Amino acid sequence: MAWRCLRAATGRRGWWDASPWGTPLFAAEQRATLVNVKLKWVKDRALDAAVSRERNLRTAHHLLDLVFSRPGHRVSRSDLLAERSVQRLCGSAYSALEFLGRYHTRFALSRGGVSLTRAALDLRQREVECLCAIEHDLVARLRRLLMLTLPRSLPLHTIDLLRWDLGLPSDYQVSILRRCPQHFALEQPEGDERVWLRLLSWDDLLAVSELEKSADGGDTTCLPFLVSFTRGFGLRSKCLDWLREWQALPYTSPYADASGLDRRTYVSEKRNVGVFHELLHLTVAKRTEHQNVSNMRKLLGMPQKFTKVFERHPGIFYLSRVLGTQTVVLREAYGGGCQLLEKHAHPLAAIREEYSILLRAALPPRTRRRKRHEAFGKQDEGSVVGGDKFELSE
Repeated sequence: MAWRCLRAATGRRGWWDASPWGTPLFAAEQRATLVNVKLKWVKDRALDAAVSRERNLRTAHHLLDLVFSRPGHRVSRSDLLAERSVQRLCGSAYSALEFLGRYHTRFALSRGGVSLTRAALDLRQREVECLCAIEHDLVARLRRLLMLTLPRSLPLHTIDLLRWDLGLPSDYQVSILRRCPQHFALEQPEGDERVWLRLLSWDDLLAVSELEKSADGGDTTCLPFLVSFTRGFGLRSKCLDWLREWQALPYTSPYADASGLDRRTYVSEKRNVGVFHELLHLTVAKRTEHQNVSNMRKLLGMPQKFTKVFERHPGIFYLSRVLGTQTVVLREAYGGGCQLLEKHAHPLAAIREEYSILLRAALPPRTRRRKRHEAFGKQDEGSVVGGDKFELSE
């Protein structure tokens, strides 16, 4: 382990050891300010392909959900186009009808209205059965999300933004919240127009991070993160030493009280990385849009410029810029490829992949070939699929 090497090299106790006076010896190191590390972002084609596979998937799934919820799984065009959410997603009635007609493998248009194809209906029924089977897991994920926040609560609007990533059904307020009154409560604080979801019960068994679970019962004092770089990429010795020392610092659980940490230190930075590492693990695809985590800054107890951790640690996170937005991806979950590793796979992820295949089947053959070429084309010389080439300077 890196911290053992450092201990042997320096001939002194680790930063995580307690002094005779009961004060952590790493307290002195906490006073040191962070090194200003600048990173050059470089495109990762494999992870961009993983994000691109969900192009139009959320919009199509929302429309499917609306049609499926109506009697007989059929809705008139006027009723569907009158939905505010449809207008917001598609922009206009014409765009919505064009979208429905384009993906004929999922939607069937007729004079009577809009219905689902047999393939889409069968897949949707499988998804409903899957949601029922993993309801306990969804409740646990939502509880852990609230446990990450300082007030143990979040505005419903924030949860709605994360709903797709967490795998929650569209009717989660009825199907999950109302059925778990022992865990959740809805409240509206005085002077606040928003409705908040508050956690009622803390569970120490849930307050164990994925990084701590990976230790498999071993020492969790100074856990290192799994970091991967481009094959053949060489960090300068000074930067490599910095990374090793940073990995050897004490690990603070994202569920623990971190009010005593100095935000200007490496120990605090490692805690911030740990929070987002855990947050991404709670998602189905191990990724979420950048704006979703930005909305939670204060509630997670993050500093003003907390998103720099994504730029300072590209071996842990990748910022994808496809689909007109920034998406934060947990690199370790993909293992250098564009598919989730089996150990990180979620039952809903497999169903969503089938939805994506159903959408792509409606595209013209030439378009499908072009998308496959863009997703799996040859990498630039010196790079590998899933790798990330960047420059590091101080």
